Amino acid sequence: MPDRCHSCRQDFWPEPGFYYGAMFISYILSAFFSIGFVLFVHWVLGWSTSGSFFALILVSAVCFVYVFRLARSIWISVNVKYQPGIMDQEKASASKRYG
Repeated sequence: MPDRCHSCRQDFWPEPGFYYGAMFISYILSAFFSIGFVLFVHWVLGWSTSGSFFALILVSAVCFVYVFRLARSIWISVNVKYQPGIMDQEKASASKRYG
């Protein structure tokens, strides 16, 4: 993960332990997905319970990085206000100051 956003220069590491809350978001996302996945595979597709959980482990291992990044994105969007034109405003004020 980069230290700053390439577009708006937002600091992605505002303080140590900032992404601790993302762990809870990741847990919630993973739990709901896991329950839904196992129920679907077991009841709709008719797989055995152990087969359903084995498939869940395979899918979870592949999707772990995506859930990790999604949880961090959700966490920073909850804590940092998005300001779409902030870079344009800073460039305009800098050009006024420096001529």
